[in-house]
Amino acid sequence: MTKAEQTRQFIIEKTAPIFNKKGYAGTSLSDITNATGLTKGSIYGNFLNKEEVGLAVFKYNTKELSRKTEAWISKKNNAYEQLIAFLNFYRVNWKTVFENGGCPILNSAAESDDVMPAMKALVRSTFENWEDYISAMIDEGRQKELFKKEINVPEYSKLFIMMIEGGILFAKISDDPADLYLVLNRIKKIIDVEIIK
Repeated sequence: MTKAEQTRQFIIEKTAPIFNKKGYAGTSLSDITNATGLTKGSIYGNFLNKEEVGLAVFKYNTKELSRKTEAWISKKNNAYEQLIAFLNFYRVNWKTVFENGGCPILNSAAESDDVMPAMKALVRSTFENWEDYISAMIDEGRQKELFKKEINVPEYSKLFIMMIEGGILFAKISDDPADLYLVLNRIKKIIDVEIIK
């Protein structure tokens, strides 16, 4: 990386947890300069504005979350084990996710819906990629005859994402992972009763 690229990456990494915890509107320029030790001029020498920093941070946060979940999933041998590993990632790592401010996709979706069209588009694209990823797992299970052929793959993929995001939201508000476990257990039951052969 060039020096400019290194500086941009440094700003992104140092401010990533702040944006995720405080949100785009709640993160001030002072927060950014305090976290990085850089001046306002240096920040804006590397990014056009705070929105550009926020978009870069969102991409970084979601990439990190994807990298961690994929590390859990990739170790498994078949689609059923992969889906269960996906659930177990949240079951085991909920504390780390919560300490980092929760799910960056959920946080950004709520904040950007009406006021940040560029962020909304990025969040939508991220949800679509996530849906495609889960759909590919389920479809692989269908092709290998682990899962029922007649299941509606996109419907289950969307349902699992909505349930997990809702579980994270409730558990974060209540400070009780039992609310997340409730959702994860229900998804496992859906997989075992409705999806697996």
